Amino acid sequence: MKLNQIADNPGARKSRLRIGRGIGSGMGKTGGRGGKGQTARSGVRIKGFEGGQMPLHRRLPKRGFRNTPFAVKLNEVSIGKLQAAIDAGKLDAKAAVDVEAMVKAGLMRRAKGGVKVLGGGELKAKIDLVVYGATKSAVEAVEKAGGSVKIVKPVVEEDAEPRGKNKRMAIEAAKGGK
Repeated sequence: MKLNQIADNPGARKSRLRIGRGIGSGMGKTGGRGGKGQTARSGVRIKGFEGGQMPLHRRLPKRGFRNTPFAVKLNEVSIGKLQAAIDAGKLDAKAAVDVEAMVKAGLMRRAKGGVKVLGGGELKAKIDLVVYGATKSAVEAVEKAGGSVKIVKPVVEEDAEPRGKNKRMAIEAAKGGK
């Protein structure tokens, strides 16, 4: 059998519907675009426009808060993956297992904001974890194996100089104090 002898399953490839080829084709004249006006044109249809009436997405009140720019991006590593890395000889169980050791072992590509250990899998080796966070089941699994989990959250650096509204208030207080 050669590549030019391989055939697709019958009915797997349909021929393209050729629009705008006369009324006999069933897709002639407007070619599936309906009547005239803005919606018949390409690239200018207004999404959510309700004919001048206030659109639904503007009638409803704004709610909630998104923490997207300040959200901490974490890597997740399961207990099973840690055990697999130890079995493969990529992780040293005797030394403290932290972010750098996990990156070196190939469990993740980069450190990001830290590592959270999840409880999926089984741990046989005694390890000392130094991580950003861990689930209850992960902590139980590590302690059951005789290891320990140290949770280290990065220190948030306080600005020496106030910013924004606090800066304005500090300047006004300094002016008033003189």
